[in-house]
This record gives sequence, structure tokens and C-alpha cells, in this order.
Amino acid sequence: MHASDKRKFGRTDIEVTSFGFGTAPLGNIFQEIDEATAAAMFEHAWDAGVRFFDTAPMYGHGLAELRTGHALRWKERDDFVLASKVGRLLRPARRDTIDFAPWKNAAPFTMHFDYSYDGTMRAFEDSLQRLGLERMEMCFIHDIDVFTRGDAQPEVFEQAMDGAWRALEKLRSEKLVKAIGVGVNEWQVCHEALKRRDFDCFLLAGRYTLLEQDALDAFLPLCEERGAAVVVGGGFNSGILATGAKEGAKYNYAPAPREILEKVAKIEAVCAEHGVPLAAAALQFVVAHPAVPSFMAGTRTVEQLDQNLAWFSHPIPGEFWADLKRKGLLREDAPVPA
Repeated sequence: MHASDKRKFGRTDIEVTSFGFGTAPLGNIFQEIDEATAAAMFEHAWDAGVRFFDTAPMYGHGLAELRTGHALRWKERDDFVLASKVGRLLRPARRDTIDFAPWKNAAPFTMHFDYSYDGTMRAFEDSLQRLGLERMEMCFIHDIDVFTRGDAQPEVFEQAMDGAWRALEKLRSEKLVKAIGVGVNEWQVCHEALKRRDFDCFLLAGRYTLLEQDALDAFLPLCEERGAAVVVGGGFNSGILATGAKEGAKYNYAPAPREILEKVAKIEAVCAEHGVPLAAAALQFVVAHPAVPSFMAGTRTVEQLDQNLAWFSHPIPGEFWADLKRKGLLREDAPVPA
């Protein structure tokens, strides 16, 4: 498997590379990345054959979109696929008045949730302006999940299924965008959205992984039936599938509980038997599902990006997957790489 392998994106006429470049770290999440490093990562991904890029207004209060546009501006526009998101409007403000957390030294804008029809149209236009590009191929409604919105989620979801949906549907019908979807941390929210509206795609952060396959019950089968594509973001469950079961390993943004550490240790034992890096298995597992054309990863350094690219193409014997299933460490019905 290679990062530059092209795959059909669900029922659309878009083709994406099976490895995508995620730009959340380039919004300076948790730590600052300088302009030279950001530019070097884009160039490195491009040289490796990556042609699918995902960004969002939220990432660094607009900074990731500014950097993405800067990196891609002089590339042949038909050579790459670009995704961004709606659901937040940015307003200029003095830096010393903005609470940037968890971003460091981001762009001088405040963020405001807005899932209305007008707000979505405005957000779409604003993103193109920040990117300095004439189009994006796909657009996701961002963060209408319980993880982000808590108790307000049901109300926010309804607003999005009305206002934001109508706006994106109009943009799609006018061919200003080719694919519209939802980008969240919970497959249940994607499933509900697909039952309600005619979405083309989803960006799911870490909810279909080597550790978690509940999405196989109802959501992924419905995607296959409807021709909806799922991009899985961060296939490491926020850390543990890259670091292994060591003390303090992160699982879903918090220290991993005991039972998760134990399960990962068992998977690692099978990895050791077959000479397979845990992280390579994690990345390649995700894109084996027919509804998942691409995996989207964000990295902080060129070295991290290189490591992900190497894991993505590391040879894995079929016997490895069969072993995981035999030992009850992977669901029997989970598709695995050929």
C-alpha cells in the first residue's frame, strides 16, 4: 500500500489518495510550529504523492487555512483534493483579547459557532478567501457531536440538519462543491445525519480503529449501501496505537484505562510474532474497509510525517490479521487488507 494510491471517493467522481494530510497541528495546537516547518511538511507530503488535504477554520483560528492555501496556491489546481469545514465564523480581534487555548499564537480572530443557512454560506466564502483558492472539493459540517457540544448537542444537531444542510445542499446543487458531509468524533452522530439527510461523506476522528469497531454494526453498512465515503482521522485512538501499551499512554485524549492497556498489549504480542509495527497495523487496518477510501493524519514534524508514510506502506502478512481474529482481538466481520 502506498500513500499515493488513488481511490474513488464514495459515489462522487472525486479520487483521493489513500493517505491524506491533516492540518490541525498546523493551527499550532498545543505547541507552535514555525512557517518553515509547516511549508516543509506540505512539500514533503506532496513529494510523497499525497494529494488530499483537509483543513478547517477552527484549526488555529484560521491559521491552518492560511498555511494550507499558501502551500497549495501555485500547484496545478486539478492535481489535488481539498476539504474544509463550516460551523464556525471568525471575526478579527486584537491578539491580547483572544483566548487561543488549546492553540498557541494562532491567527488574530475570535471563533463563533454558527450552523444557520446564512452563517454557513458566509463561512464557506470566508474559507475560500483565507485559502486564496477558488474552490474546495468537499465541505464538512464541523463538531456537531456530544464530545464538542455536550448538553447542547441535540439542539445544535437540529440547527445543522436544517440551516447548514440546506446551504451545503445548495452549494452542491450549483456544483460549487462536489461532496458534502459531517466531521465529528462520534460515529453515532454520522449515522444519525446519514439517516436524516443525503450526505456524500464523513470525517470521523478515531472511531473506527484497530481497538474500536462498533461502527461496523450499523453506520458503515449504511455508508456502503448509500455510497457515502468515510475519511478516518487519527487512527491511533489519540496515541496508544502509536506508542503501544506503556504507562500514561493516551486513549481518546486521556490516559488509557487498564482494560485498553491490556488489549493493546495483546495486539502488540501478535505484532511482535509477525514483525509488524503496531502503528503500521493501525493505519492499514482503517483503509481496508470498502467505505473508507482515505486515512487523514496530522503531524508536527517532517520526521513524524515520514514515519506515518513508512508505516502506511510497511508490508503486513495476511496471517497477521487472521491471528488477531483467532485470538478475539479483532472483530470477525472487520475487513482487513488483502
